[in-house]
Amino acid sequence: MRVFVSGATGWIGSAVCRELRSAGHRVLGLARSDEGAAKLAAEGVEAHRGALEDPASFVAGANACDGVAHCAFIHDFSRFAENIATERRAVEAVLDAMAGTGKPLVVSSGVALLAPGRVVTEDDPMSESGRGATEALVLGAAGRGVRSASIRLAPSVHGVGDHGFAPRLIDIAREKGVAAYVGDGANRWPGVHRLDAARLYRLALERGRAGAAYHAIADEGVPMRRIAEVIGRRLGLPVASIAAEDAMAHFGFLGMFVGTDMPASSAKTRAELGWRPTEPDLLADLDQPAYFQGATTAIG
Repeated sequence: MRVFVSGATGWIGSAVCRELRSAGHRVLGLARSDEGAAKLAAEGVEAHRGALEDPASFVAGANACDGVAHCAFIHDFSRFAENIATERRAVEAVLDAMAGTGKPLVVSSGVALLAPGRVVTEDDPMSESGRGATEALVLGAAGRGVRSASIRLAPSVHGVGDHGFAPRLIDIAREKGVAAYVGDGANRWPGVHRLDAARLYRLALERGRAGAAYHAIADEGVPMRRIAEVIGRRLGLPVASIAAEDAMAHFGFLGMFVGTDMPASSAKTRAELGWRPTEPDLLADLDQPAYFQGATTAIG
């Protein structure tokens, strides 16, 4: 299969490219710049110039391939609503181009804040707002002759080179002089290793069911206090509770996540696709020197 991968130079997309190539698939990767194209070439991936803001470039990539893995998103939280609209326009254009072809389209979504306070399953629908509306559009395309599916990622997609939420928590602990959690810290945060997530994208492309949501969840829910304890021990900082009303001031935009209980299951995904996470879990991965060698975040 020849697969068009958007976000091919990114944290998850680059791992998806490697996973696809290791399984014998050919990859056409979206590149925004000459630098990105060179990076793809060094990995043995053919580059396709374009951008999320240019839906025609997405359509051209999709038309040139047998399937699509959409991993791109503009991670600028100061323009979140605008970035959601940008993504939706690109996805709508690709769906129109793929209608009636039976080709697979796998997009990226998430489980964070989907149903706080209980274990979320693949049967839970996303909210019809934000990126959830785009997922609903994609899953509904199963009725238009597209083998469309969504990968709902854990809030922490971890591994060597991580520049997401976990490193941001480490940076905040350095800045504030304390590794904090909210309340009693019993609220849970799901996790998945980047390489395990990449394998799920491949399985969904190869044999995913049209209209299905799959959960890239290895750790169903790690208590936030345990995450703070690892950070505090590694940095030599005190570990302490803060009140819920102080979470936004302490954690910034992460405050909306850090105190929320958001466990999620991947039992149905594992049963249907035979997906089995094999990489280190979140706490084992976090408890490594690479996470603490300096400020590494690029979100927010």
